[in-house]
Amino acid sequence: MTTAIVVLWLIMAGLGYIAWRRRDGSLKQGAVLGWKTFKRNALVLVLAFIIVGFVEVLSPQSLIEKYLGPQSGWQGLLLAEAIGMLLPGGPYAVFPIIGVIYAAGAGLGPVVTLVTSYSLLAFLTITFELPFMGWRFTAVRWGTGLLVPLLAGAVAMLF
Repeated sequence: MTTAIVVLWLIMAGLGYIAWRRRDGSLKQGAVLGWKTFKRNALVLVLAFIIVGFVEVLSPQSLIEKYLGPQSGWQGLLLAEAIGMLLPGGPYAVFPIIGVIYAAGAGLGPVVTLVTSYSLLAFLTITFELPFMGWRFTAVRWGTGLLVPLLAGAVAMLF
C-alpha cells in the first residue's frame, strides 16, 4: 500500500468513527452519499486510467524529452504552461496523465509548471469564475496567474 492509501484509510476510519459516535444516522448517510459519488464518477475514473495507459504506450518519449525535458529551458516552461491550461477534468484524471509525461522524460521544471498551470489556469474554471466573480476579477487573476507557473517551474529547474 502506498502512503496515500494508508492516509486515506486513516481519514475514512477517523471520520467513520466520529459519524458512528454521533448515533444520528451519520454513518449510514455518509456511506450512502459516498457510494452515490463513486457511482457518479466511476466511469470517469476508468476512462481516465485507460487514457493514461494509451498516453503511456503512445507517448513519443523523444518528443517529450525534446520539448519538455530537463534541457528544454524557457521553451519547455511556456509549452508546459499552455498544456496545463488545456488539461480537462479533475485531478483524478489529470495527475495520472502528468505522471506519465514525467516518467517519459519531462524535466522537473516543466512538470512543476504543468501542475501549477493546471491548478491555477485551467480554462474550464473560467466558465465558473466569470458568472460569480466578473470580468475584472478574472482578468486580474489570469494576468497575475500567468507568471506563477513559470516562476515555479524556473525555481524547480534549480533543483
